[in-house]
Amino acid sequence: MKKINLSVIIIAKNEEQMIEDCLKSINNWTDEILVIDHASTDRTIDIAKKYRAIVNSLPSETTFSQLRNKGLNEANGDWIFYLDADERATDNLKKEIGKVISSPKFFAYVVPRRNFYLGREVRFGGAYPDYVKRLFKKNKLNGWKGDLHEEPIFEGQLGHLREPMIHITHRDLSSMVEKTRKWSTIEAQLLYDAGHPPITWWRILRMMFVEFWERGIKKQGWRDGTVGWIEIIFQMFSRFITYARLWEMQNKK
Repeated sequence: MKKINLSVIIIAKNEEQMIEDCLKSINNWTDEILVIDHASTDRTIDIAKKYRAIVNSLPSETTFSQLRNKGLNEANGDWIFYLDADERATDNLKKEIGKVISSPKFFAYVVPRRNFYLGREVRFGGAYPDYVKRLFKKNKLNGWKGDLHEEPIFEGQLGHLREPMIHITHRDLSSMVEKTRKWSTIEAQLLYDAGHPPITWWRILRMMFVEFWERGIKKQGWRDGTVGWIEIIFQMFSRFITYARLWEMQNKK
């Protein structure tokens, strides 16, 4: 088998609108592209194959950690870089990654992200630098754990890259609501399984207030203007839905 330096792993589910630009951003740069498909029913797989990506399809019940671990197991590169379908690798980031893996000081790196909500770049409320753990020496990454907010298990210390990737998230309100509908169910189930104390009205209000304080006041989300306020209020709503679902689970007869 040919020895290669870098594999890019893309996790995707029904991303026909986003994955092509993601693939274009890394085309002719990386040695190997792997798309770990999460039971897509649209043209995601066809688009991936057009860019000569190696596609592995997993069933809908697969967890996020299992998806990332599948990519880790299938990758042939000495280094692996995780990229989501709604993210883009910039030229400056690719240059920095090239320098890092040719003369590494660490075996794992976080990458900053420039986040775009509803078509506008946001900088406050925790939106920047929004570090995510994505670049690893393969033989130093032991795997991922966690059903929803997955975390890598790696050897050594963590380095920080300077150049950001682009993250086009929260593209419209409909997709935001749909994402909250799905994720709130998973989050509520995890809290329920962990034996969370009984939910009362004041716990729900407290969690919503904490979200407002952290995102809106402490991290100054209001400075992003109207989009910032939409994000603050929506995240309060998302927190409400999660704990209302948990209350429903705890009180189901």
